Amino acid sequence: MESGDKFKGTTTVGLVCRDGVVLGSERRASMGNLIASKRAEKVFKIDDTIGLTMAGSVGDAQKLVRSIKAETKLYKLKREKPISVKATSTLMSNILGGGVLPYYVQLVIGGVDKDGPSIYVLDPGGGCLEEKLSSTGSGSPIAYGVLEDRYNEDITVDEGVDIAVRSLKSAMERDSSSGNGIDIAKITRDSFEIIDENEI
Repeated sequence: MESGDKFKGTTTVGLVCRDGVVLGSERRASMGNLIASKRAEKVFKIDDTIGLTMAGSVGDAQKLVRSIKAETKLYKLKREKPISVKATSTLMSNILGGGVLPYYVQLVIGGVDKDGPSIYVLDPGGGCLEEKLSSTGSGSPIAYGVLEDRYNEDITVDEGVDIAVRSLKSAMERDSSSGNGIDIAKITRDSFEIIDENEI
């Protein structure tokens, strides 16, 4: 995740498991070759069982998180039911694609709703694709090596946490823009849990 205008840095991951979704990221925020922060938040809770990860500009990320949290609350107030993961991703896609200038972000939105677990990957222009696993940011080619070797659609969220941690650690060892610890969200039908750093 970048503090400046350049679009590089970060490693985030998302996995669909048989009983939920795992989202994760390392914590380094870089600005060119400078490490701007060692405690950047890149995994966000959007609704009770929906979260997202972001790679890209810190300012754009913070603005988008505020917007999508407000939109999901309005949806729940108007319709008196929780928003789906797909609807959240569509809303975010509309926000991303609605301006003259692109947001410098890559997003993974994931969670569990009445249709089960799912993740969607969004590009800076608002393109939105449903996936089973994903990684974004400069460390993603390295993370994908671990993800694609170990992932299958029948894993549990606990197994997914292990795979996510392994893929992020691998990226952190080989990508200078990734590092300084890991944040993991474990999302099931009933809960959104940020895994304790000591447990990781």
